[in-house]
Amino acid sequence: VEKMTDLVAVWEVALSDGVHKIEFEHGTTSGKRVVYVDGKEQIRKEWMFKLVGKETFTVGAAKTKAAINIDAVSGFAYEYTLDIDGKSLKKYMENRSKTTNTWILSLDGTVCRVVLEKDTMDVWCNGKKLETAGEFVEDGTETHFSVGAHDCYIKAVSSGKRKEGIIHTLIVDDREIPEAVE
Repeated sequence: VEKMTDLVAVWEVALSDGVHKIEFEHGTTSGKRVVYVDGKEQIRKEWMFKLVGKETFTVGAAKTKAAINIDAVSGFAYEYTLDIDGKSLKKYMENRSKTTNTWILSLDGTVCRVVLEKDTMDVWCNGKKLETAGEFVEDGTETHFSVGAHDCYIKAVSSGKRKEGIIHTLIVDDREIPEAVE
């Protein structure tokens, strides 16, 4: 295995199917560009005469669009920025915190990362979209699913405040799980 001597940037991107690691190698003499997603090579270009530009690829199960922008700052210094779904990583993650809820818990000795996509009500656990069953209850809705032998549901209740909207709570084996901050 050759050593990644030209590694210039590493990003962690939290998507519904997991947290993905994006690594970028840029040889500023050869113009070499290599993009790795979760340790797997996605793009390799050995000789590029143009040292600035952009590399586009996809990340995760949903094939989310990603792009690394290479800009010259001054002389031989370069700046690398990552865009996800056409937005800067920071903007994307801010928006994502409004559209998803994430819980991290340990079940049967395994760390589980449960993600709710609020717009579709899809539920993901450790990279897999789960089968769910929705049900109306007195004060809101419950989205039922199971993880292993555990009965789980996400309860959606109106906060009664317009700004806060709906509050989602994960219940596993009758226990409330606190939301994770990614």
